[in-house]
Amino acid sequence: MTSEKLVKEALKKYLKSIGAYYYMPVSLGYGSTSIDFFVCHKGRFYGIETKRGAVVDPTPRQEFVLRQIASAGGGVWVENSIGLEATKGVLK
Repeated sequence: MTSEKLVKEALKKYLKSIGAYYYMPVSLGYGSTSIDFFVCHKGRFYGIETKRGAVVDPTPRQEFVLRQIASAGGGVWVENSIGLEATKGVLK
């Protein structure tokens, strides 16, 4: 099974290669949890949550953040593959 760490590493490398800006909030146990990546690419805003292997469901809090981004017009998805199929499908 693919670890979430490997998915994050692959995603960071890909986002850099296409010239996207990304921000990964650091969770220090204070305040609300969030999602793994906030991304801007070609003038569009995206929220991406990464998961390991076959895991596809965000936590309720992550789902809440993803819904807020989607409601504001941003793109959102869960990426759980080092092949980045979901991400490449959107950012092609």
